[in-house]
Amino acid sequence: MLRYETIPVTPFQQNCSIVWCDQTMEGAVIDPGGDLPQILEAARRLGVELKQILLTHAHIDHAGGTGTLSRELKLPIVGPHPADQFWIDGLRQQAQMFGFAPAEAFTPTRWLHDGDAVQVGQCMLAVRHCPGHTPGHVVFHDAETKRAFVGDVLFAGSVGRTDLPGGDTDTLIDSITGRLWPMGDDTVFIPGHGPESSFGHERRSNPYVRGT
Repeated sequence: MLRYETIPVTPFQQNCSIVWCDQTMEGAVIDPGGDLPQILEAARRLGVELKQILLTHAHIDHAGGTGTLSRELKLPIVGPHPADQFWIDGLRQQAQMFGFAPAEAFTPTRWLHDGDAVQVGQCMLAVRHCPGHTPGHVVFHDAETKRAFVGDVLFAGSVGRTDLPGGDTDTLIDSITGRLWPMGDDTVFIPGHGPESSFGHERRSNPYVRGT
């Protein structure tokens, strides 16, 4: 069964998650935006053997530590969708703009597309392409535990911003209603920032998507 622990990192308090298979203790880091010593200490504490890095999208607070972590631990980088290539290309500029430490360049080992799957130990995460916040944003869904790692697509009480390059509000809402809601109202999601919630709760109460 898939287990996870979420670690807020960077000045943006981005929810980096360590996910692992409780049978093999093999795991992955989702969105290592920075504060790598904190992430590695959590993996050691949990007894998780990190095998890969998974990216929902390539904004600096989610991807800033990816290149360094991949190089130091020789981990493959899985995701995001190829439409986020321009964000990866601009990581150095993003770091300067938002006051982050310089980000090491990287090239994903494997790009992801809608309908793909990623294996973590004996667990399988389904991949959904959910553009709108960025063009190449993806979401990871574990049907067994009814958990979804949604990056900056949806938040408790809000949705991802769409005013950055490549963002589009109508596309974002379509991603939420067409690709997240079918996962089920009882699915709990781990957003890129802030507390967890469920899709059902957001459908009932979130002013941006209520009633969709």
